[in-house]
Amino acid sequence: MRTRIMLAGIAAAGLTTLAACGGGSGHAVHSSTSGMPHSAGDDGMGDMPMMSGAGLDPTAAGYTLTPKAMPMTGMAMPATFTITKNGKPVTAFTREQTKLMHFYLIRSDLTGFQHLHPTMRPDGRWSVQPSELSAGKYRMYVQFIPTAAKSAGALVLSRPFEISGKAARSAAVSPPANKVSVDGYTLTLAGRPKAGSESPLTITVDKNGLPVTDLQPYLDTYAHVTAFRKGNLAFAHLHPTGNVSGAHGGPKLTLHADLPQSGRYRMFVQFQTAGQLHTAAFTISAM
Repeated sequence: MRTRIMLAGIAAAGLTTLAACGGGSGHAVHSSTSGMPHSAGDDGMGDMPMMSGAGLDPTAAGYTLTPKAMPMTGMAMPATFTITKNGKPVTAFTREQTKLMHFYLIRSDLTGFQHLHPTMRPDGRWSVQPSELSAGKYRMYVQFIPTAAKSAGALVLSRPFEISGKAARSAAVSPPANKVSVDGYTLTLAGRPKAGSESPLTITVDKNGLPVTDLQPYLDTYAHVTAFRKGNLAFAHLHPTGNVSGAHGGPKLTLHADLPQSGRYRMFVQFQTAGQLHTAAFTISAM
């Protein structure tokens, strides 16, 4: 099952970097704004083609991501933000993969991946609680479908931010490999993506040498897959094809990879078995 995703282009020069600072409520970036009451749509994700892009701009199609507060070093604190259009908070969203909003975090060295689902107050302010973040440079992404423009599909907006403090040395990105292991599962990747066009990839899941056939639905799919490019952190969301029907997924998952630029990517594969979510990470190269 695939969804059209409209990714914002390369971030414009001069984009303000958000730095965490002192104060018990995090770094306030802008004052809060009140808005309209919440009226969310419940439409499911459609079988529509994905659109290429980099997802690195804070504004696309007139919608703007505005962070309000970000966590500080070593503290479990919520991140808050709004989505606005024409200066007014947007409060009507249509569900995509069962959620009104998807929120991602990645560190500049492609570590610290988090995929979360924020909640929204009636005034349009979203809140999400990341796991504790170490000092360093990050990028936050939001993926959503505004109900007023749902026929255009999902939007991805992002902004960089920095957690102040002494950052640990950046981790080296592992070389490309076609096999990774997580929680006793082994995932094998076949295929070579080509930037700017849909390329088929296949992931095979096994455990103890036996094919896994009990993958459970997670967000309306048997695997949720996102990729981030080394360097500029360009974003891609890859959907497995095929229908979802009970806990019978696997062992093979076929993806359509539409990566925005050539280069090396860190690809995170989230899948669920027996009620437990697993996250595997591949390094891949796009020609």
